[in-house]
Amino acid sequence: MKRLFYLSLLLLTHLSVINAQDLVNTLELSLDEPSPVATLDEVSWIEGYWTGEAMGGQTEEIWSRPMGGSMMGSFKLVYEDEIQFYEIMTISEVDQSLIMRLKHFHADLKGWEEKNQTVDFKLVKITPNRVFFDGLTFEKISETEINVYVIFEDEGKRTEGKFNYVRAKP
Repeated sequence: MKRLFYLSLLLLTHLSVINAQDLVNTLELSLDEPSPVATLDEVSWIEGYWTGEAMGGQTEEIWSRPMGGSMMGSFKLVYEDEIQFYEIMTISEVDQSLIMRLKHFHADLKGWEEKNQTVDFKLVKITPNRVFFDGLTFEKISETEINVYVIFEDEGKRTEGKFNYVRAKP
């Protein structure tokens, strides 16, 4: 029995290390860590009409140009020619930094989150080709290609999903 316990502990430790290594494209803020000073000009390259494949279907993500202290975005997942869900998103200048907020919607536009709730991603860091929000990263590959990485959690297991997009004509 003791041997089984130690074997289980070793396996769990190994899985935790593998899982932590899988999160190589995303960063997270500690609770007391402030977001860095930033402006929308530093992330304006996200603007555009982007399409790709992820989560078993076709995806579309559209971002407006910075205006009025924010950028507005939308996301759509289509699987077997049916809408699976939508997201409405913003990246806003708040307290001399940036925050990304989103809300999920079913195909009939009924929200996932409570009426006044959003999923918030505080800014962690900006490099010339990456914008790291807390658990979500935009990566500029070229003028016509970006990746978006996001941490998904399911039953306590955290994985990093990748969305590859190419610039498309609307």
